[in-house]
Amino acid sequence: MTKLVIVESPTKARTIKAFLQDDYVVLDSRGHIRDLPQSASEIPARVKKKPWANLGIDVQNQFEPLYVISAEKKAIVRDLKKALKTADELIIATDEDREGESIGWHVYDVLRPEIPVKRIVFHEITRSAILQALENPGQLNHDLINAQKARRILDRLVGYSLSQLLWKKVAPKLSAGRVQSVAVRLIVDREKARRAFVQGTYWDLLAQLAPANRQDAGSRFQARMHALNGTRLATGKDLDKATGQLAEGTRAWLLNETQALAAVDQLPDMNWKILAVQERQTTRRPAAPFTTSSLQIEANRRFGFTAERTMRIAQRLYENGHITYMRTDSVHLSGQAIAAARERVMAMFGPEQMTPKPRVYRTRSKNAQEAHEAIRPAGETMRTAREKHLTGEEGRLYELIWKRTLATQLVDARLNNITVRIGVSHPAGPTPVQGAETAGEELVVTDAEFRARGTTILVRGFLNLYVEATPRTEEEEGPGQEFLSAPLPSLQEGESVHLYELAPEGHETKPPARYSEAALVKSLVDQGIGRPSTYATIIETIQNRKYAFKRKQEIIPSFTAFAVVNMLEKSFASLVDFGFTARMEDTLDQIATGETDWLGYVDSFYLGDSGLETQIAEQEARIEPGMFRSIDLPNFAYQIRLGPYGPFVQKDLPANGQEPQRLIASLPDDLAPADLTTALADELFAQKNQGPQSLGLDEQSQQEIYLRAGRYGPYLQLGPDAKDGAKPKRISIPKNMQPEEVTLQEARQLLALPRHLGEHPEDGKAVITHIGRYGPYVSHDGKFATLSGADTVFNVTLERALTLLAERKGRRRAAPKVLRELGVHPDDQAPIQLLDGRYGPYVKYNKINASLPKDLDPDDLDLSSALELIAERIKNPPKRRRRRKS
Repeated sequence: MTKLVIVESPTKARTIKAFLQDDYVVLDSRGHIRDLPQSASEIPARVKKKPWANLGIDVQNQFEPLYVISAEKKAIVRDLKKALKTADELIIATDEDREGESIGWHVYDVLRPEIPVKRIVFHEITRSAILQALENPGQLNHDLINAQKARRILDRLVGYSLSQLLWKKVAPKLSAGRVQSVAVRLIVDREKARRAFVQGTYWDLLAQLAPANRQDAGSRFQARMHALNGTRLATGKDLDKATGQLAEGTRAWLLNETQALAAVDQLPDMNWKILAVQERQTTRRPAAPFTTSSLQIEANRRFGFTAERTMRIAQRLYENGHITYMRTDSVHLSGQAIAAARERVMAMFGPEQMTPKPRVYRTRSKNAQEAHEAIRPAGETMRTAREKHLTGEEGRLYELIWKRTLATQLVDARLNNITVRIGVSHPAGPTPVQGAETAGEELVVTDAEFRARGTTILVRGFLNLYVEATPRTEEEEGPGQEFLSAPLPSLQEGESVHLYELAPEGHETKPPARYSEAALVKSLVDQGIGRPSTYATIIETIQNRKYAFKRKQEIIPSFTAFAVVNMLEKSFASLVDFGFTARMEDTLDQIATGETDWLGYVDSFYLGDSGLETQIAEQEARIEPGMFRSIDLPNFAYQIRLGPYGPFVQKDLPANGQEPQRLIASLPDDLAPADLTTALADELFAQKNQGPQSLGLDEQSQQEIYLRAGRYGPYLQLGPDAKDGAKPKRISIPKNMQPEEVTLQEARQLLALPRHLGEHPEDGKAVITHIGRYGPYVSHDGKFATLSGADTVFNVTLERALTLLAERKGRRRAAPKVLRELGVHPDDQAPIQLLDGRYGPYVKYNKINASLPKDLDPDDLDLSSALELIAERIKNPPKRRRRRKS
């Protein structure tokens, strides 16, 4: 009896097959085998003329979706149907969430099996989990299928409808999305807050102290001034972000530099002693086990991984049986997991460091999806990364999950937080204050108070194993290691202290930090927007659509994002409202549990009295073309508009009795909207008005040589732009030359390229030197040799060129260097290698070469990730270029 098991991915199929007997055939569907049409070419001829064909959903016929099998999936479907013909039983073993349930339903609906069908689910890919699932099969869950269907239809309705309107009213090739647009609004709102921010300054004093009777280096500590003349000093939290001054109603002293210096002069001659020593013991519990979002946040903070990279690594770990399912909102650990963790903790730290009773975490997220378990090491032994032979990025992420899981069963950390108040006063007692806080009058110090804080760890507990990473921005809440401040020496109330150093410190308030990926994920989770399993795709889409770009860890919105958010806020406020979007997620969860009818909800959302279809029609008639192509920024003198070639700034000059003049200057692609000032715009206008810089005349053509900056970098241009549209001669400036340092002679030589070196003695054909896409080279009769080292296009001679060409011809291309042997392929035991090729590192298996993604460090590559790259290359082979016919 042959049993056909269908899963989503090749890796998952290989792992499961290893646990099953020979009568099981395990195949994969490579994700969804069908979906709504992605282009007009995928729409069947039978429905092409239907009014809803491009939308892919028949909204007047109970929102019937048009599912099509894409070209690349037809071969997979053919193989599945072929295998089904010889099978006696079909087992659907796709993932246990809505997406997995939907993939399984599509497989069932396309194959139309006439044999018994079973559905199995498991939270980890281990032998025991698979065998247990086979012993307890179920059926496809149609509530989950309907929830995913509703989500897919809503996403298409919102995305298609709004995107079409954006194309007409703002700019072509824009897109909108049900969750994507809300995420863009978050990023834009943060940039607006940065632009509205007004910096404030405040001063305080930092003292280096030690007990008067113990002045050794080990007894020194720092204290910061807290109050002066009986008034608390203002800190950054007391300043208004819109004015930079004290917030209204704040009772604090905003110390300036002059007053701080005056205090430094007077305080050393006064008496310093301990007023009070306050101790407060606190307890810290270990963080809950990882969910999808918390894993993304922690991996970004600790390793700098993007959300997409984290999920890609976690997917491989799951499919290879190392961790449990990685798409989950639950922090629950099974009894098996807790027992395994406690056994490991006992072996590593002893019984005194383990909790007396198992620590249990309960999921509090209102959108917790299905009855999942937290992300944890799979199996019953909690083996380390080294024991599992995991290295690179997979080893790092697995170790993070392993530590976080074990830490849950370690005892709490107990900390002793000490706050010391140090009083400073005159020996004879306080004197009257004379204009202490009056601007322009000399400060007279009567008394001051300094404070020092320290932490002593009484019981390390879980800190022996795991401490959460420090947040990258102040918007990301989380203790990190900030609570582990330096301990203080033993101090007693009434004890005198000795002052070693007293220094004034000026501080400037900082604008709200831009979102990092971790901060954006946290904000989406906190507001209940979208599903954590989709955040990686959303963040990637936002960048691909040019709504944002990354600078180091910051996600910066573009001017296009400002225009799109402006239109959506003013025309479709509910669709970008955080509360509305979160409530939609709640409804989808209710559909998944069978509490809400999916069709009724979708019908009300789209066809209701104030549904999306009606809103689109009303706004399309109301919005005039170009209405939202202007972007208004506060505290900016000019207008910003979106043009066919990107954003530009526009300045209208006074008419003075003549026709009004309008200046236009393009805005750089990497300019953050919060950083655009009127002064910067004036610089751009001045550069545009001056025109390109002329380096001098070309001797042969007697035309000016201009140094210009283009979209792809600096270049040289011979002569002005032609009025008839013809392109003047141009050449990029080599990367090893600084544009501002290019001389007239070098510019002439560059524009003279290609340089004719002479004829080849064998056939009389020309030998030339030029600069190409990959740098300088010499060529002859279609053969090329790269110039490097001391050889340049300016100094290479014919003889040297002939030598380089002969060397190139006389030797085969150097074999790629083998960086590492990764292992063998499980299908045929053929070796898999990591090679260093001409265009960078790549994986080689038989005749298949798979390049590494740009964000993947070759040192992090292991066998499982190499197998994924190979499978992806087999699935999407490189397309051969067709030769153009003349």
